[in-house]
Amino acid sequence: MAAPDKDTLARWRQDIRFQDTLLGQPLTFHTTWGIFSPEAIDDGTRLLLEHMEIPADADCLDIGCGYGPIGMTLARLAPQGRTLMVDKDFMAVEYANRNCAANGIGNARAMLSNGLQHIPADARFDLIVSNLPAKASKEQHYLFLYDSLARLKPGGRFYVVTINGLREFMARTLKEVFGNYDKLKQGKVYTVAMAEKT
Repeated sequence: MAAPDKDTLARWRQDIRFQDTLLGQPLTFHTTWGIFSPEAIDDGTRLLLEHMEIPADADCLDIGCGYGPIGMTLARLAPQGRTLMVDKDFMAVEYANRNCAANGIGNARAMLSNGLQHIPADARFDLIVSNLPAKASKEQHYLFLYDSLARLKPGGRFYVVTINGLREFMARTLKEVFGNYDKLKQGKVYTVAMAEKT
């Protein structure tokens, strides 16, 4: 690849903008380079959203929200609940909040947090969802799961999409942490799973 010229560099510094429809919700996104999947909604996110049950009054948490596609969709489909989005990347949080404002979504907000470490101690959720990064460590995955179990309301559900290479690990650890596991969909690249707090 040839070195970019000044005009190309200037274009790369501008926001990336695109529109998409997720679970029937038309959304406009502003993103930037350095945030996960900045030019389009990734296939794992789509698969996860297609296999979730979202009650209209659900309080939701999106772990690793990026620029907000999952959390914004949850907020739209659960208008009587509140959605919290968290990410450890300050740019992701900034863009997720900007995208909520741009799309008129008032029942969702994003904040900086390393997993669930920095969210309010008394916060409890009906749904916790994550497009788990494949590069996260085993320790981090365990922390996500145990912290999610602690923050779910009784009967609350944890939904996750992972690459297929993590499928067996996730099945084993969800059974270990939650005592149950349900594989909702296995595609060519991704698997969607769910566990419930009994």
